[in-house]
Amino acid sequence: MNPKTVLKFAADEKAEFVDVRFTDLLGAWHHLSFPISELSEDSFEDGFGFDASSLRGWAAINESDMLLIPDAYRYWIDPFMQRKTLCLFADVVDPVTRDGYWLDPRAVARRAQNYLKSTGLADTVYFGPEAEFFIFDKVQFHNNNNSSGATVDSSEGTWNTGVNGTGYAIRAKEGYVPLPPIDTLVDLRADISAILKQVGINVECHHHEVATGGQCEIDFRFDKLLHTADNLQLFKYTVKNVARQYGKSATFMPKPLYGDNGNGMHCHQSLWKDEKPLFAGNGYAGISEMAKYYIGGILKHAKALAALTSPTTNSYKRLVPGFEAPVNLAYSARNRSAAVRIPMFSPSPKAKRLEVRFPDATCNAYLAFSAMLLAGLDGVQNKIDPGEPLDKDIYDLPTDELAKVPSVPGSLDAALNELEKDHDFLLKGEVFSQGMLQRWIEYKIDKEINPVRMRPHPMEFALYYDI
Repeated sequence: MNPKTVLKFAADEKAEFVDVRFTDLLGAWHHLSFPISELSEDSFEDGFGFDASSLRGWAAINESDMLLIPDAYRYWIDPFMQRKTLCLFADVVDPVTRDGYWLDPRAVARRAQNYLKSTGLADTVYFGPEAEFFIFDKVQFHNNNNSSGATVDSSEGTWNTGVNGTGYAIRAKEGYVPLPPIDTLVDLRADISAILKQVGINVECHHHEVATGGQCEIDFRFDKLLHTADNLQLFKYTVKNVARQYGKSATFMPKPLYGDNGNGMHCHQSLWKDEKPLFAGNGYAGISEMAKYYIGGILKHAKALAALTSPTTNSYKRLVPGFEAPVNLAYSARNRSAAVRIPMFSPSPKAKRLEVRFPDATCNAYLAFSAMLLAGLDGVQNKIDPGEPLDKDIYDLPTDELAKVPSVPGSLDAALNELEKDHDFLLKGEVFSQGMLQRWIEYKIDKEINPVRMRPHPMEFALYYDI
């Protein structure tokens, strides 16, 4: 695509505004809107100026001026704005050097793709995320000096049995793919799916997920690393806005409910070269030697990867050993508690892929996908053997055998400590920089870990108030 194509589309659609969208360090999507008359072919070179100093983790006040350079490859009409608005993804560029801003996550994804090609091992990596989410009827939370608490509500929830007079509710951990009237969200998911098609995302399936209280999944088709990260941003935006139109609220928070399944984001990935799949072979579960070594790299660096793929304190309320969570640093064709699974749905070589199961959708996809690619490539380059697959039921393993299976970190601060120790693989090809990783670690400690660590938890009152 080129700027002329975008401008013709805008004219044909009679767009009144152009919305230029970019992603901050943590993964939140932001936008600036301009009258469509401000968009020209020159805009795709000159960009739009903006102040980056007020965004989380970004520029200092003395280096706040930045440029947004629209990317002509992808454009769509926003389905939620009253005035017809053309939307474009944008890269963030330093106006002085004209280099990509060193904290722009999208630039990381570009460098990751370029580094892959430079290795000669492959020329394309595909990613396909399964981002689970909850749709709640009502959400309230507060954090004051003298009080704190959170309440979520759903007519589907077991705690609401009988409240709406129907008698239908989803029992904890029994929400997987029921029909209506138990599944009350099928029309909402269908509307999301239809709108996703309008904005260029191909939905493959939607269904209710395992948890009670409105857990859903909508799977969309895989694409190249950068494009899939873009799609995930647009996917989350669409889910949240359709839920709002229904008078409900959507969240990708990993663990909003106690005692039930949380939201993960299993990440399917595969390497290709000259339009040929490289992960199919004659090895275990039909994978190639390259795929085996890629798994080795993921498992070797998994504890550090977790700081980018599972990057919130809440992520580790989902990743708890013994509760069917994918915390075991092993691989398997069947065992869903393994960190890496090899899907067996199709015998086609083109369908052969790996599924990394510990990430969640609170990650910045540009960073998380890039980090997983670099870990896998490190495994291929250094022929890292992942060992034997874990095909046994993890819950039936003897204690001494289970102790030999390593697991993901138990907290965000533990994951950040691992990232501090193990990050050289992320610096290859200058995909990540030491400065960006340090900024990430410092932000997470100062703005997330410490505030959670210092705040009294309501459960502590139940445990300790009368001690």
